[in-house]
Amino acid sequence: MLSRPVSPTTSPNVPAFSGVTSRPAPTSNCSEKGSPLAQYMQLAGASVSFARNAEIFGENEPADYVYSVISGSVRTYKILNDGRRQISGFYLPGDVFGLEFGDDHAFSAEAIADSKVVVVKRSALNALAERDPAIGRDLFAITGRELRRVQDHLILLVKTARERVVSFLLEMAERAGGEKVVALPMPRQDIADYLGLTIETVSRTLTSLEGSAAIDILTSRRIALLNRTALNRLNG
Repeated sequence: MLSRPVSPTTSPNVPAFSGVTSRPAPTSNCSEKGSPLAQYMQLAGASVSFARNAEIFGENEPADYVYSVISGSVRTYKILNDGRRQISGFYLPGDVFGLEFGDDHAFSAEAIADSKVVVVKRSALNALAERDPAIGRDLFAITGRELRRVQDHLILLVKTARERVVSFLLEMAERAGGEKVVALPMPRQDIADYLGLTIETVSRTLTSLEGSAAIDILTSRRIALLNRTALNRLNG
């Protein structure tokens, strides 16, 4: 488990994570570029580097900080009673995560690959939101999108295996700006744990979609969407 206390040599807005390095946040790729919230996080936060699979925060730990991905990618997850891992979300450069309705984190967060995130103190951000309507609106918008993402994920988990995989590919394409070729930062096991499927089912479904000429599997992490009309129809 990573250490959370703030050391005297660390900025008061940045936790003293053990085994990672921190430095002033860069002036780009934080949250939504150009927004008041992004500008505040750039000025008040600091970038913290995490190695692949390193924990950023743990389930039930105090939600004292808010995070935004600078580079790399992050997954949030929960270990179920039977030992299975349920991934709840993936966060890419520009995404804010770690916002909670309660005092503690409902999920754990890990770096999928070597990653950098901006870290700011939650109490400072909330206090600023009370004084600055623009920051408050940004936080409200992000919270609303996060709630919508959770709702969409619940709906996803009651779909068929094929519908889940197709929905995931379309979601990742949309997040990439509608690109034809989708670059997946996460391994197949992560995709399976996000969709509530086995890795074998995910692989078979992708192969089936490729066989129907809906997609082209360029590599294990790069998939071309050849027929969006067919994919949208399969999305259910």
